[in-house]
Amino acid sequence: MAVVCPAVLAASEDDYQRQIHRVTPFARRIQIDLSDGVFTPAKTIEPAQAWWPVGIKADLHLMYLKPQAALETVLEHKPHLIIIHVEAKGDVRQLAALCRRKGVNFGMAILSKTATEALRDQLDVLDHVLIFSGDLGRFGGKADLTLLDKAGYLKKVKPELEIGWDGGINDQNVAELVTGGVDVLNAGGYIQKAKEPARAWQMLKRIADETGTT
Repeated sequence: MAVVCPAVLAASEDDYQRQIHRVTPFARRIQIDLSDGVFTPAKTIEPAQAWWPVGIKADLHLMYLKPQAALETVLEHKPHLIIIHVEAKGDVRQLAALCRRKGVNFGMAILSKTATEALRDQLDVLDHVLIFSGDLGRFGGKADLTLLDKAGYLKKVKPELEIGWDGGINDQNVAELVTGGVDVLNAGGYIQKAKEPARAWQMLKRIADETGTT
C-alpha cells in the first residue's frame, strides 16, 4: 500500500516548527527536506536544527552537493531513512555503510534529467530511490509522469526497492503515480498550503488506498 508522506521544507526555525505541527497530528511518516543553497538555489534550516516528534518516521532528504557532514549530523537522531542525490559528491558505499551501522535505511534521489543508469552501480546498497520531479529547494513543481518509466525500470531490476516520488503530487495524479509503481508519495505544497492539511492528506490517502486495492 502506498504511503502519503507530507514534506517539510523551511528556511527558518519558526517556519519549520509551524510545518511540523501542521502535519504530525495525522501523518505517521514525513519527509524533511534540507538543502545547502549550493546544490539548490535556496537554503533551508541546518541539519542540526531538524527534529520531529517521538513516534514519527522521518525521512531526511539531503539536497546537498557534499552531503556527508549533513548525513552524519542527522544520523545521530536515528531517522527512518536518509536520501542523498546521485548527482552529489561523495563515497556512496561509505555513506550507506554509516547508515547501516546505525540501523537507518539509505536511499538516493535522482533528478529528472539524470538517467537511471547512474544508479546502476549503487542499487545493491539502496533501500529507496526518490524520483524527483519538483523544483529543488522549494515546494511546487510539476509532476512529469513520463518519469514513471524510471519507476518501472527500477522495480524490474530490484523488485523490493522502495520507490518515492517528489514533485507536483495532487489529487489528479496520485492514482497514476501509484499505478506506475510509486510506494511513497512525498506531498509538499498540496498539503502544507491547504487550508485544511489533514483533509488534503486524507484525500490523497483515500485515492492511493483505493488504487492500491484495485
